[in-house]
Amino acid sequence: MALGRYSRIDGQNSSNYCLILCIVGFVSTCLLAAWMTLSSSISPVRTEITVEEFMGGMPKIVKESQITESDANHNTEPKDQKVVEPEKELNSQKVNQGLVSGDGKETKVEEIDAMKMQDEVINQRENSGQEINENSTDKLLKSDTAGKELPNETSPQPQAMAESEKEKLPEGISVRKHQKDYIWKVCNVTAGPDYIPCLDNTKALKMLHTTGHYEHRERHCPDEGPTCLVPLPKGYRTPVKWPKSRDMIWFVNVPHTKLVDYKGKQNWIKVYDRYLTFPGGGTQFKYGALHYVDYIQQTLPDIAWGKRSRVVLDVGCGVASFGGYLFDRDVLTMSLAPKDEHEAQVQFALERGIPAISAVMGTKRLPFPSMVFDIIHCARCRVPWHIEGGKLLLELNRVLRPGGYFVWSATPVYRKGGEDTSIWKEMSKLTKSMCWELVKVGKDGVNRKSAAIFRKTNSNNCYEERQQNDPPLCEDSDNPNEAWYTPLQQCIHKVAKDSSERGSQWPATWPSRLENPPYWLKDSAKDFIDDHNRWKHVIANSYLNGIGIDWSLVRNVMDMKASYGGFAASLKDLKLWVMNVVPVNSSDTLPIIYERGLFGIYHDWCESFSTYPRSYDILHADHLFSDLTKRCNIVLVMAEVDRILRPGGRLIVRDDAETRSEVRSIAKSLHWKITHYNDNDGLVCIMKTLWRPSEVESTDGAAA
Repeated sequence: MALGRYSRIDGQNSSNYCLILCIVGFVSTCLLAAWMTLSSSISPVRTEITVEEFMGGMPKIVKESQITESDANHNTEPKDQKVVEPEKELNSQKVNQGLVSGDGKETKVEEIDAMKMQDEVINQRENSGQEINENSTDKLLKSDTAGKELPNETSPQPQAMAESEKEKLPEGISVRKHQKDYIWKVCNVTAGPDYIPCLDNTKALKMLHTTGHYEHRERHCPDEGPTCLVPLPKGYRTPVKWPKSRDMIWFVNVPHTKLVDYKGKQNWIKVYDRYLTFPGGGTQFKYGALHYVDYIQQTLPDIAWGKRSRVVLDVGCGVASFGGYLFDRDVLTMSLAPKDEHEAQVQFALERGIPAISAVMGTKRLPFPSMVFDIIHCARCRVPWHIEGGKLLLELNRVLRPGGYFVWSATPVYRKGGEDTSIWKEMSKLTKSMCWELVKVGKDGVNRKSAAIFRKTNSNNCYEERQQNDPPLCEDSDNPNEAWYTPLQQCIHKVAKDSSERGSQWPATWPSRLENPPYWLKDSAKDFIDDHNRWKHVIANSYLNGIGIDWSLVRNVMDMKASYGGFAASLKDLKLWVMNVVPVNSSDTLPIIYERGLFGIYHDWCESFSTYPRSYDILHADHLFSDLTKRCNIVLVMAEVDRILRPGGRLIVRDDAETRSEVRSIAKSLHWKITHYNDNDGLVCIMKTLWRPSEVESTDGAAA
């Protein structure tokens, strides 16, 4: 009975109970909608993206409690921020099973997709006239910034600032009272974001009488260096980090596809989604550079990569996969190719994190000392070595170390008949007259190609015993180390006679050759040791931890005034490489740098460097600018620094107080950020930002 009564009562109230639930649910939904509407009008917690995050600095969240009242008022959600739609997939090759990399392994599509998932596009601001200076508090997003799209910032020229807005410097440092006004404009040139002033001088190129010896690919610098700023490519992103960059780079950073169509079947380069991928192949090593590297050593074990053979010159390097995979064998390769119809090949190399320069075997000597490369490599490099008495091959003889090897992988080595047979006969005759010994011809069964390996003599006996003095020996007055705009000579330089002279002995094996003074240095051995110890101390106690650089994100470095190479030597344990530049008006220490197992180049900083824009992560200048002020306009030099430095990259300057002040002033006008300053050490570290001027040059700068 009781059970029946309770059941009856529940039955009578069930409809009222359901009605109450419906009313409560409706009211809750209305309250939730109202709360969401109100919350959308409240400003979000302020998070700003700075160039430090672009460079990969440690991100952090700015907590609500840390925001000042002025910040809160300033940071209402920008109306002009829009959700950027993902870029449409490029019409390109589809990869079903994976991309073959240079080491013979597969770069799986999943790895590329994982990178794509990290690629969240930064919201762009239409009003991009903000200057990033050292007074602003860094407010970073807590997210991985690799591969972020960067806004092309433009703003009006900086006007005179109020005292409160001026750069705050460490105590004891003051801004010059009569600070100069620097007016910057964007370069108006056909090459656009790829502008190389000394290679894109259209006025000079039009005046050439002949191009039969590749004169149009050589340096022709304008009478006055440009002071304009090269624009950024649209959608420019943080470069992919090494070593993944060896396999893939952002398409928007180097948006060129001609080589994809021309060399894609040879596995030079392919397009996949928003990336350019590099399977590691080449014309002579379609199935991978690392196999090709090992095949060369198997053909001639005496090559001993990374021990006996440390410094290599790769002529006609393409996208530099050969040099890129020689890093795995502890070998440093100077990759060289002209700016020609093989569109942007050197730019691809540098974006990948592989050392390379734009140069051509033409009418001038290469910008290197004599007898410095352990091995010179040419794989279908399209250089006619055999013509005109072997003038171009004699240039290789000049820079090849006595006892060094020339590795030539080309069709005349393994194809019979027609022109190939004729060229092989000419090369055999020429190399014999140069006292080069054909050591081995090895066949690569995988790539179905062959390479001939020649060895340069280390004795003058062969030259003296030749029946004909052809090619002739060079005059004693011909300095083999003169290499800046020096015309090619059709002659052979003798090797060292005395055992104490440079070139008479092979360097110690790597890495022991790095820290010990060369046997031929003699009176300068103490200076060498002092320089090495000095930079070892500076790097360990200042640069690595004290100036705010995340070295794990640094790959391409240049020492603009290298001296003995101590700066580069002290960075040997990091995953980076250093281009050591010895100015032409300085003491010639470049042979010493090569003897250490490092590499470098001659250059005059009153002219533009033969590299593409945005090539380097760090430029290091030790008492360079004070020297240059005696010879050229420092503004021109800073414009060149801006050209070759990547956004987010650092310029490290050590110099006197007056020079540092001027550099700092120019950097401020460029909207760069001073990240470290130490007056006692004479040091300033400056970061390039994304800023570009809003005004464009009225005339074509390359034609002026």
